[in-house]
Amino acid sequence: MEIKHITQNKADFLDLLLLADENETMIARYLDRGEMFALYDDDLKSICVITQEGKNLYEIKNLATYPPFQRQGYARRLIEYIENRYNAPGTILQVGTGDSPLTIPFYVHCGFRYSHRIPRFFTDNYPHPIFEGGKQLVDMIYLRKEL
Repeated sequence: MEIKHITQNKADFLDLLLLADENETMIARYLDRGEMFALYDDDLKSICVITQEGKNLYEIKNLATYPPFQRQGYARRLIEYIENRYNAPGTILQVGTGDSPLTIPFYVHCGFRYSHRIPRFFTDNYPHPIFEGGKQLVDMIYLRKEL
C-alpha cells in the first residue's frame, strides 16, 4: 500500500472525486487550492483532498473509494495518513458531509464529533436532489477532530 501526494493533473482523478461530490463545479472550487493524496494498493483505490481553512484548521473536502474496494479500510488509512501529516498542537481536522446514514457513522468511528450544520446547503447549492443511503441530503453536517 502506498499513498502519493498528487500535485499535478488533479482533474485526472475526476471520476473518483465525483463519487464523493457529484458536482464538478463544487469540486473546482477546492481542487486547485487543496492538497490531494491518492492511495494505491496495486492500483488506485481511494483519494482525498484537504484544504486549509484557517490557522491550524484543515478540512477534508473529498474522500472517495472506488465501490468494489469500499469497506476494506482504504479511506480510514487515508484519514490516518492525513492526521499524521497535519498533526500539530491545536490542529483541528474537520469534514462537511451530508446527513447520511452511510457517511456520518464512518466519520464518528474515525473519532470525529458533531460540530455544527449549515441548513439547506445541498438543496441550495446543487441543481438536483442528492440521495445517499435512501435519504435526501439537505443540510451540511460538520464534524471535527482535534489532532
